[in-house]
Amino acid sequence: MRYLDPKADLTFKRVFGEHPDLVMSFLNALLPLSPGQEVTEIEYLPVELVPDNPLRKNSIVDVRCRDNQGRIFLVEMQMIWSSEFKQRVLFNASKAYVRQLDTGENYELLQPVYSLNLVNDIFELDLDDEFYHYYRLVHTEHTEKVIEGLHLVFVELPKFTPQNYSEKKMQVLWLRYLTEINERTREVPKEFLANPELKKAVKALEESAFTDAQLAGYEKFWDIISVEKTLFSSAERRGMRRGLEEGMKKGLEEGKKEGIKEGIKEGIKEGIKEGIKEGIKEGKKEGIKEGIKEGIKEGIKEGKKEVARSLKMAGIPTAIIMESTGLSEIEIEDL
Repeated sequence: MRYLDPKADLTFKRVFGEHPDLVMSFLNALLPLSPGQEVTEIEYLPVELVPDNPLRKNSIVDVRCRDNQGRIFLVEMQMIWSSEFKQRVLFNASKAYVRQLDTGENYELLQPVYSLNLVNDIFELDLDDEFYHYYRLVHTEHTEKVIEGLHLVFVELPKFTPQNYSEKKMQVLWLRYLTEINERTREVPKEFLANPELKKAVKALEESAFTDAQLAGYEKFWDIISVEKTLFSSAERRGMRRGLEEGMKKGLEEGKKEGIKEGIKEGIKEGIKEGIKEGIKEGKKEGIKEGIKEGIKEGIKEGKKEVARSLKMAGIPTAIIMESTGLSEIEIEDL
């Protein structure tokens, strides 16, 4: 028996858009519903027509339904992650929330909207082991205080790894169903066949259940996925290259600026050092010159004093000694 992949647009809508019991089981398994708040009855709501390219969904969701409490459930399978996907999910959930009321009706009639989004891609790269992401409106400091209304759930399918392949927990079984069943499946896990809902969901994927036209559309879907992934990868590589080039340019510019600043600082330091060295050298030279001059002066003066001392001892009158040596009377008397 050949099976189709349940993640494709055609098969996902076939399994969860045409079998109320299966989508109820799926919602109860994957949504954060409190005990006693499980979905027990649903009605499908109309969805927009699917465009030629199923990846160009814009605001289209795969499954829309409402339960007997009035809660609205949006289910979508997204094959390739894009940066605006979260905003699109928020937009769709908000739109479904607002459309519950006609003009003038009481706000108390509003019921919660749950948006369940299966993503066949990894988008939270820094959260290695976390594949399940639940968003709602909570108080930033007191998270137990919640504004009811919008519940957004994202599941990163490539991150999902069951701890135990024989585990029968419904969340694990449904996620295994989405990640393990495909065209290469030749033997269905016994855990699936032992569960009535999973067994029915697997049977809905049998190739014989689809027309030739549907199978052609199925193949086209995967061709489009391959092309889109190639385009995304090319765009990412171009973006990385451009980012690297811009980063290098910025780095060089900033490096030059910092280099100039550091060069000026170092230049000033070196200039001060060299200035001090040269100043000491020049100071020494000037000091020696001045010392010689002063020494000569002092030497001449001392020589005159010696001459004057000799003349004084010889009894030569002070006036003659003053005239001969140029010393003053007081200087001669002190000798």
